[in-house]
Amino acid sequence: MVAGEASGDLLAAHLIAALKARVSGIEFAGIGGPKMMAEGFESHFPMDRLSVRGYSEALRHYREIMGIRRKLAKGMLADRPDLFIGVDSSDFNLGLERQLKDAGIKAFHFVSPSVWAWRRWRVRRIARSVDRILVMLPFEAPIYEKAGVPVTYVGHPLADIIPFEPPKDEARAQLRLPSRKLIVALLPGSRRSELQYMASAFVLAAHRFRQEVHDVHFVVPMVTRETREMFERAIHEQQRTDLPLTLLFGHSHDALAAADLALVASGTATLETALFKTPMVIAYRQSPISWAIMRQMLYLPYVGMPNILAGERLVPELLQDEATPANLAGALLTLLRDTAAQKRQVERFREFHEVLRQNTAQKAADVVLDALR
Repeated sequence: MVAGEASGDLLAAHLIAALKARVSGIEFAGIGGPKMMAEGFESHFPMDRLSVRGYSEALRHYREIMGIRRKLAKGMLADRPDLFIGVDSSDFNLGLERQLKDAGIKAFHFVSPSVWAWRRWRVRRIARSVDRILVMLPFEAPIYEKAGVPVTYVGHPLADIIPFEPPKDEARAQLRLPSRKLIVALLPGSRRSELQYMASAFVLAAHRFRQEVHDVHFVVPMVTRETREMFERAIHEQQRTDLPLTLLFGHSHDALAAADLALVASGTATLETALFKTPMVIAYRQSPISWAIMRQMLYLPYVGMPNILAGERLVPELLQDEATPANLAGALLTLLRDTAAQKRQVERFREFHEVLRQNTAQKAADVVLDALR
């Protein structure tokens, strides 16, 4: 197995646990993170070597990443595992999967790339590279069926993990947040490259929001110590140490359960926020080069997962040059004052939760075990 970022690490860890509960003696190795390793996974390279986002960032690390893939492929072609599962990270995994499939080693891909949003030609590449793809969104399966790719819809594991009715009061008490204040969650990203472009904008947006809404407290969950330090640095550089703010290491689910509103960087966190039924504004910034290339390839008028699932702009999106502190604060203030918009978001989020809750790990384990048999 190969997972290249935190969301893939979580997804793969649940699948490993489900497989171990059904069959003894399965060994798991490749590239993974702490959650996979806690399940007994043997990682041959640090997962964070693969955690880059955007074209310019990927180009800077291209030689190192390709070197890792060559070494990994050489080892697997020698060891010949019974099955390979690439977990997301399609730019890394699809080339590896094709090498293995061509050598007669079964190759699965878990999580569809966003072929419905951009780079649609990848469906043909996936068809050549994998024996089966496991998809997490209901509208993805027909795309692959039409292209003749064996596909199984397994739902989204976050919908299994996250409670349908989040325990708001319990989460606030656990994080020691003020019970009578408006709680706003800030999620500026999980990667260093995301914090580089968004940390200061989120800090300044929080400052502007507080100038209008005095009785507010912000909660900021960070994935790694490094990203937490980057956010702290942005607070000091912008001279906003006066913000009423709780900075967390981890605990993103507690933060989202506790929050009344959220400002979220586009990515998996937007789906998590929706499943916690927290009204949100989506923002995203990346390098100008990466943005210019991606903008030319986009098929949809929005990028946030809640909007893609809804098929409309349910959640405000502020991207690239629009994602200024003033605009971000303004969008949050508008949402705060528009209770009908908040209610509409929450109603649709409930619908998403019901559709995506499919007991994902068990469904995926069924498909894997059928292949191994």
